[in-house]
Amino acid sequence: MGKIFYIMGKSSSGKDTIYKRILEKNRYQLKRIVMYTTRPIREGETDGIEYIFVNDNRFLYLQNEGKIIEARSYQTTYGEWKYFTVNDDQIDLKRNNYLMIGTLESFIKTKKYYGNELIVPIYIEVEDGLRLERALTRERQQTFPKYEEMCRRFLADQKDFSEDKIVEAGISKRFQNHNLEECIIEVSNYINQVVN
Repeated sequence: MGKIFYIMGKSSSGKDTIYKRILEKNRYQLKRIVMYTTRPIREGETDGIEYIFVNDNRFLYLQNEGKIIEARSYQTTYGEWKYFTVNDDQIDLKRNNYLMIGTLESFIKTKKYYGNELIVPIYIEVEDGLRLERALTRERQQTFPKYEEMCRRFLADQKDFSEDKIVEAGISKRFQNHNLEECIIEVSNYINQVVN
């Protein structure tokens, strides 16, 4: 039976970069699971790569069809944005291992859906000051920076990834992203140990 390796961490922890780099090397033939969102696409993102971008009507349709595995809704400074995982035939655990990226909340719900033994958490940590610096640098690169939303996400992460919630989710192993290359190697070695 395959596994779902689930990368998560606070905003600007480097999880997106680690996710992409592991898929680029892909020594383990991991398949991607792409989440859905109703938020607007950002510059540099591609529909179907970072997320599958849909509108609220599509979310309601998938919900009514019973296809949503887990969903989260956030009140942002630009309105309500939904992030969700869909049972859309991307996942066949009898044949493949997968790499997924999301939040602690989505990890917990996905683990509940598939079972503890099939989901492997990969929790990325970065010191908060460095995360804030990275978030600001990324936002400045946007044509229309959304600083208010950046601050909202940063503050929300303190609550969403509280120590109590991390422990409650059953996450005991953490990967420190002080040095990106070293962190990628550490995560890759861990995946290798679990797969083999």
